[in-house]
Amino acid sequence: MSFPAPFDRYRGEVLPEWIDANNHMNLAYYTVLFDYATDALFDAIGIGRQYKETTNYGTFAVETHNLYERELLLGDRVRIATQILGIDDKRLHLGHEMFMLESGQRAATQELMYLHVDLAARRVVPFAPAVRERVAAAAAVHANLPRPDWASRRITMPG
Repeated sequence: MSFPAPFDRYRGEVLPEWIDANNHMNLAYYTVLFDYATDALFDAIGIGRQYKETTNYGTFAVETHNLYERELLLGDRVRIATQILGIDDKRLHLGHEMFMLESGQRAATQELMYLHVDLAARRVVPFAPAVRERVAAAAAVHANLPRPDWASRRITMPG
């Protein structure tokens, strides 16, 4: 399968309405940018908006972990690289890295776990075989990437 590893197609910019009282991008908008990158990936692997509209199946995020490394200011442009960290019959595990375009420095990371859901029943269901095969093929390409050292972390106080 010819699939980018990592998937690095989303670009974004910090908008004026995203600036908070500290004069930098509010933490909620990191998630907005990461979500746009997820949408781009999901469209590329065939589980995006069109999939939801034609099948009435979709994905729900059930857990996320963001790590903020650098502040973003008004007008900063970013790119987001995404890695599929794992898949099983009902789940998809993703990792995003947000980089500042000007400096190349990483600004933030996000790790997510998604569940595949029947949107009519509002219940978790397995991916259909053809869908799982398509997503697993993309995941297989990403399996050759090094696992990010920030993945599978937890929040805890230093001991």
